[in-house]
Amino acid sequence: MNYWLMKSEPDVFGIEHLKALPKKTDHWDGVRNYQARNMMRDEMKKGDKVFFYHSNCKPPAIVGIMEVVKEGYVDHTAFDPDQKYYDPKSNPDNPRWYMVDVKHVRDLKREIPLDELKQYTELADMKLVQKGNRLSIMPVTKEEWDFILSIEKQ
Repeated sequence: MNYWLMKSEPDVFGIEHLKALPKKTDHWDGVRNYQARNMMRDEMKKGDKVFFYHSNCKPPAIVGIMEVVKEGYVDHTAFDPDQKYYDPKSNPDNPRWYMVDVKHVRDLKREIPLDELKQYTELADMKLVQKGNRLSIMPVTKEEWDFILSIEKQ
């Protein structure tokens, strides 16, 4: 099993949006970065655990846990000019973009803000807390995952 962190702006698609959907499940579309796309297309597997992270808000924070319930498949929103994430250079015969389906597992017992995460030496190597790491999807090690869950109750 792999562990991940996926970022979304809470006013665009937050954890409350996911929880309100049928089966608390949705596709994670609109990723338009090749490195993040490759992770969804090639590395994310059914059953992988994911931290849901609210970004571009005050404070940015890990707010919940999701599970990958469908592995990478073509992001159809790239083909529709009426969609927010339309990409005229992508087409069904040669797709550029992929997505996965995720399901809400649970909210964290408390939101864990980025400023707090940065304070722990145990998380010093975590991609999220390093300068210049702005990817919307990033891997999390098992050790980082377990540590974050251990501080959730504080």
